[in-house]
Amino acid sequence: MSGALPRPPGRWRVHGISATGYRHLRDRLPCQDAWDYERTPDGLVLAVADGAGSAPYSQNGSRAVVGMAMNAFLPLATPWARLPDPEARRRHLTEAFRLVRTEFLRRCGPDPSLYATTLTVVVAGEGWLGQLSVGDGLVLLRTGGEGDGSAYHLLPRPAARSEYANETVFVGSPGALEQARVDCVRDDGVDGVLLSTDGLTNALLKRSGAAAPLPHDDFVGHLFERLSHPAYDRAEEDRWLAAFLASDQISRVTGDDKTLLWAVRT
Repeated sequence: MSGALPRPPGRWRVHGISATGYRHLRDRLPCQDAWDYERTPDGLVLAVADGAGSAPYSQNGSRAVVGMAMNAFLPLATPWARLPDPEARRRHLTEAFRLVRTEFLRRCGPDPSLYATTLTVVVAGEGWLGQLSVGDGLVLLRTGGEGDGSAYHLLPRPAARSEYANETVFVGSPGALEQARVDCVRDDGVDGVLLSTDGLTNALLKRSGAAAPLPHDDFVGHLFERLSHPAYDRAEEDRWLAAFLASDQISRVTGDDKTLLWAVRT
């Protein structure tokens, strides 16, 4: 993702939505996903969390942890020139998660598994972007702006905790600090970022002959184009997304809760 022309910091337009999966609707359970974001004069912090379906208070855990992430990660949304050292940036991201996890465990009491939740955080500043992921969330980036020059990139996801592919690491899991995925992307050309919980993996990614799945460029591009359109209307976008996420097209591939949180430079 290198070689792009530098872009001015600009402002970020952000949109987020969570939708209850049909399995939870059927069982009269609440949505266990959560999201939050905050802008700063120099950048942006975004976070999504996916509460474990088997944990009785996971909706409380996911809502609490995204708020904690705002407090811990906001000081890191600074221009690249202020700390042009990717290893130092990674250490700061890891330390911010350490603070989040410590507070999360303190609030959960003796059994954090009752509040089990994943967490995916993105910090965007002028000239760079960082992510920290615990669990199975997704982070996609856009470079090249709108139109034919657009390119979409899936950031690496945390490795599986064990040989069991469906075993997810949670914020309160033993070893979560060691198994968190931390990345620092130095690229002036990043002009869009999307976070999602795993309920939308099959809609956002496509399987191919490549070693790793690739973004569904048409769907991801459509989301970014709608958000950057001059006639963008937040209420109308909420209505469109709520209908889309409840559609048969999506319900055929997932019954899980679904969260999208994405941003474009304006």
